[in-house]
Amino acid sequence: MQPKLIIHGGAGSSLKGKGGVESVRRSLAAVVEEVYALLKSGANAREAVVLGCQLLEDNPRFNAGTGSVLQSDGQIRMSAALMDGTNQSFSGVINVSRVQHPIELAQHLQSSPDRVLSDIGAAELLRELQVPLYNPLTELRLEEWMQERQENFVKTMAGVVAEPELVENAGRGTIGVVALDSQGNLATGTSTGGKGFERIGRVSDSAMPAGNYATKYAAVSCTGIGEDIIDECLAARIVVRVTDGMSLHEAMKRTFAEAHKNQRDLGAIALDATGAISWGKTSEVLLAAFHDGEQIGDTLEAADGTITGCLGG
Repeated sequence: MQPKLIIHGGAGSSLKGKGGVESVRRSLAAVVEEVYALLKSGANAREAVVLGCQLLEDNPRFNAGTGSVLQSDGQIRMSAALMDGTNQSFSGVINVSRVQHPIELAQHLQSSPDRVLSDIGAAELLRELQVPLYNPLTELRLEEWMQERQENFVKTMAGVVAEPELVENAGRGTIGVVALDSQGNLATGTSTGGKGFERIGRVSDSAMPAGNYATKYAAVSCTGIGEDIIDECLAARIVVRVTDGMSLHEAMKRTFAEAHKNQRDLGAIALDATGAISWGKTSEVLLAAFHDGEQIGDTLEAADGTITGCLGG
């Protein structure tokens, strides 16, 4: 089977002009190219997802890993999840600090009897694994937080990408990767720094099946306002519909029509076992890119009003 891949770097307001589009496009395409090469070499879907998430976590432009937003108390707390559709195994960490790649902790927990750990448990796991401590703070995110502190946190969330000159208004920052390998196996991973400026202890959808879910039939990673994603149980709803026999395209169309009717602000990327690639959004823009087996494409300039898109299937 021809491997397929789709990734995202968040969702939100429109990118400012062609310069913003091209800048984000280059960042996403570089990740797609490297991860797809790994898939073509014979790696399994889970390995590809972990690499893709690591690369996106290392890019300070996106709100995950390095470049994560600060919460209301000025601290960074990150969440990530990994799900292997082959054995339908979900693992994740919630509100973990001082780690470079939260997705690696989720990967380690795939083989653990306790597969989702919150802040204290995740910190203990870091110590057990002897993972070097890492500070993901960037100057841009600190400046963003300092500005909001002066204004008494009037914004409800931080920017979707770190450079304010690239976006019109605030967006929703999360990264995600969905892969189909040459053996027909699916996996998905999602990682985030959270909304930014949120109450201490707030839990993101990214480390829940609502935001990251896969079976052997389909896999989905979500982005957007976490509370909206949780209310829709977005990823699991799409995957269950495909698992029950609906095509990926129809599952996405129905689910996003419902989310749009409910005035949600969110997006998702998806693959199914046939190799169909799909994406959806109720937000203005979805920062997603994909490899369809022949070439790289993206959703950065999807027509206004477009809610879902699909290739194949």
